[in-house]
Amino acid sequence: MRICASHTSSLQLFLAIVCALYLTGCSEPQSNSIRFGLANAPANFDPRFATDATSDRINRLLYTRLVDFNDAFEPIPSIASWEQIRSEHFRLHLNPNRSSFHDGTPLTARDVKATYDFILDEKNASPHRSTLNMIDHITIQSSETLDFHLNRPDLLFPSFLAIGILPAHLIQVDHPFHSQPIGSGPFAFVARPDETRLKLIRLKDQQKFEFIKVQEPTVRALKLLAGEIDMVQNNLPPELVAYLAKNARLQVQRNSGNNFSYVGLSFENEHTKQSAVRQAIAHAIDRKKIIQYVMGGGARPAQSLLPPDHWASAHNLKAYEYNPEEARSLLAQAGFSPANPLRLTYKTSSDPFRIRLATILQHQLAQVGIDVDLRSYDWGTFYGDIKAGRFQIYTLSWVGVKTPDIFHYVFHSKSIPPNGANRGRFQNPKADLLINQASTTQNLEEKKAYYQQLQALLMHDLPYIPLWYENHVFIAQKEIRGFKIAKDGNFDSLILIHRDTSHDL
Repeated sequence: MRICASHTSSLQLFLAIVCALYLTGCSEPQSNSIRFGLANAPANFDPRFATDATSDRINRLLYTRLVDFNDAFEPIPSIASWEQIRSEHFRLHLNPNRSSFHDGTPLTARDVKATYDFILDEKNASPHRSTLNMIDHITIQSSETLDFHLNRPDLLFPSFLAIGILPAHLIQVDHPFHSQPIGSGPFAFVARPDETRLKLIRLKDQQKFEFIKVQEPTVRALKLLAGEIDMVQNNLPPELVAYLAKNARLQVQRNSGNNFSYVGLSFENEHTKQSAVRQAIAHAIDRKKIIQYVMGGGARPAQSLLPPDHWASAHNLKAYEYNPEEARSLLAQAGFSPANPLRLTYKTSSDPFRIRLATILQHQLAQVGIDVDLRSYDWGTFYGDIKAGRFQIYTLSWVGVKTPDIFHYVFHSKSIPPNGANRGRFQNPKADLLINQASTTQNLEEKKAYYQQLQALLMHDLPYIPLWYENHVFIAQKEIRGFKIAKDGNFDSLILIHRDTSHDL
């Protein structure tokens, strides 16, 4: 299936609908709920299994975690502090002021142990198991204190303890957390009337929140204009953002982001497993022009999965600059020519802006002789295919990356699904060695050096082709107050947000 997109005609259609909307006086009565429009619904409310960005952001509201991160991506206490007894022994102390679970039971060391023991049990097939496999066993000292015993030293071990904690008594009876979450976070689950709506309540003041899936960006913008939703974050094309910013009843916030967009490639495909082909694709993409003219300057070029302000990021990587002649030369080395073009299937989601970006990449690849069959799918089908390895090339983003253990989860040969997210089946013994060395050294500078060497190797081998870090955009009704855009795009500011109707805004 070939796809062509016209953003100009889409915008004209949008404007026509907007005019019709206001001419008919269509509006929605103000709700006592604060309503958040989402492009994708959360897939799983169980933090032991959730891997998509929307689920992670919602689960941060529903569950508390032992450890969190500051703006420098350093671990900080959330509901627990820690001390390192020995190189392979960490003691966690729960905060005495921590919240109880939403069913009224207290959160204790037993619940922490039950949560992590479940993830570590191979038969449960948690996708997070591979990142926690340094844990040998956990012992409880008291209801407030427990010890994590490791099978190898790990200087950054506390950074791994960011999984939401579940109640042990419900883990034992196999409670369906994926659809009926019970955590100890600042928000509690109320209902999910259907797949497009989720209702939560903020416990401190009983403020109701509703998360509404509106997949089509134009419709999401229309609902915002009509007052049917109160706010949206990201997943809107730049021309829609510019149009909405002109409306006096709306407010727009922008901030740089750390969500990493990339082209993923299969190392099981006879073509994309060739280094020359992957390098040709990298040289065929004009990232700077896409960022400038398509994204309205709303992104920064990326060289690595880790954002540039991360302590372990490599800052001097040589990028694959746009060079169509070099791309054609590399394709010729791989045995392709105008008479024998490289043909690839490229998968993306059905989000209109993602289709538009994919269509532009399709065109740029065609300029160097790569014939791309572009296919778009609803999010569930697309994400399922990517996790299962059913692709040649695709585009996607990593959201909320904080710790360098992401390299093990994404690129280690032992992290092929279901044991991790090495979805392209990339295998390189040197990469495995660097990942292992980085995870075991107890010297922070050595750890940083190993990760930087690894990033240089990944830039050479190109299991991912780095694209950019997209900026965040938050748009809301003028009376919405208190939201602050997070670097990783999380929804934590909903803890403070409120509707200010005390005066004419």
